Amino acid sequence: MIKQIRHFWQYFKMDTPLFLLIISLSAFGLIVLHSASAGSMQMIYKQMIHFAIAISAMLVIAQIPPYQFKRYSPYLMLFGIFLLLLVILFGSKSGGAQRWLDLGFVRFQPSELMKVIVPIAIASILSEKTLPPKALSVLLSLVAIVVIVLLIAKQPDLGTSLLIGASGFYVLFFSGVRIQIMRNNWLNFALISSFIVGSAYIAWNYLLIAYQKKRIMTLIDPSSDPLGSGYHILQSKIAIGSGGLFGKGLEQGSQSQLNFLPEHATDFIFSVIAEELGLLGVVFLLIIYGLIIYRGFVISFQSEDNFSKLLGASLTMVFFTYVFVNIGMVSGLLPVVGVPLPLISYGGSSLITLMSSFGIIMSIRKHKIPRYLSKL
Repeated sequence: MIKQIRHFWQYFKMDTPLFLLIISLSAFGLIVLHSASAGSMQMIYKQMIHFAIAISAMLVIAQIPPYQFKRYSPYLMLFGIFLLLLVILFGSKSGGAQRWLDLGFVRFQPSELMKVIVPIAIASILSEKTLPPKALSVLLSLVAIVVIVLLIAKQPDLGTSLLIGASGFYVLFFSGVRIQIMRNNWLNFALISSFIVGSAYIAWNYLLIAYQKKRIMTLIDPSSDPLGSGYHILQSKIAIGSGGLFGKGLEQGSQSQLNFLPEHATDFIFSVIAEELGLLGVVFLLIIYGLIIYRGFVISFQSEDNFSKLLGASLTMVFFTYVFVNIGMVSGLLPVVGVPLPLISYGGSSLITLMSSFGIIMSIRKHKIPRYLSKL
């Protein structure tokens, strides 16, 4: 019986340590979500359905060899850009943003797909036999990243566009690309610094819209508008600070249970963890996150080809970025950009995208590159 179960498990090509960590964190997330939703079983049932769909997607994607992702990466990128153009032309609006495609039977955000497609496409472009890649490959990658970022920022969705842009730059970083404009390092530093300052000036005066500027100003001084734009951050800080070492206990948090804390089941659920489970709950969460990130890097760096190394490492860094941005956002260290806490926050589309990324990492772990491809 045990041999049959082991054979069945190996057949589905799941990495056991990574899978157990994901399931453990997901179970922890359901417990926290039950508390954050004041015992709403309807929300828990919906989230369990989301998990079932997401794990199924992870299981299916884990069966696809990595070289197949590389082979079809140009088509995936073109398909993604096509969907983003459809959003701009025919997308449905909600809350002042045009980010969704409504097909009648389903409504989804194409930008969620780009969180996976962009790392695949950029890793495919840069995964030459020897690294660092050639200048032409780097230039093509930069053009692709900029086009995607601009299309998503147009919706407008600046937070998602910057995070997807970061996913592409992670691939560039792991490929060993060096920014060498001038031979002198100090001149390089001066040029790059000038470019960053100039870009920030242009973005602030010509690209950012009013509510985006307000979020940045709120980050600097949330008390300037305590009942308006600074309300979320101030209530989140109160919740985090009041938890202490052991927390107030599940369903005992005043900020979340009395609805002082907005979006406490989605973007600000980390504040619920800090208030109700205290520092120990936060440390437990960070340890599980750290183990998942560590396992992702181990799988990536042990892979046999450059494409798998670049793709796996970049997807792992994307997961880290979402954790870092969400915790920084609710702690008042970063602007509020609407990024969910991975595997904890309520929601379906981001969870499916995340599990798909883990499916790719498991595929990298379990599939060996064919010999005829390794010689190319």
